Amino acid sequence: MKRYVLLGADGVPYESPTKGTLGGNSRAKIYGRLDCPSALAALKRGGPYARFRVFFADAATARAAGYRPCGNCLRAEYDAWRC
Repeated sequence: MKRYVLLGADGVPYESPTKGTLGGNSRAKIYGRLDCPSALAALKRGGPYARFRVFFADAATARAAGYRPCGNCLRAEYDAWRC
């Protein structure tokens, strides 16, 4: 059975049998959709971005871990967070 490494609400990685629904960047403390154009472009460029990639089970877990929504792929959530 495949196992996935997700980040928990406490910021500690754990193994899960279920794939994460959101991706993030531990350096920038941002989370977003797995198909986010900004994240995909950063991965395509190469460099250190992939090294800082993390995954979350859901948005509540990402927020509890101290991450903010992506302003590109999660605009409504980002606008609400910013206020």
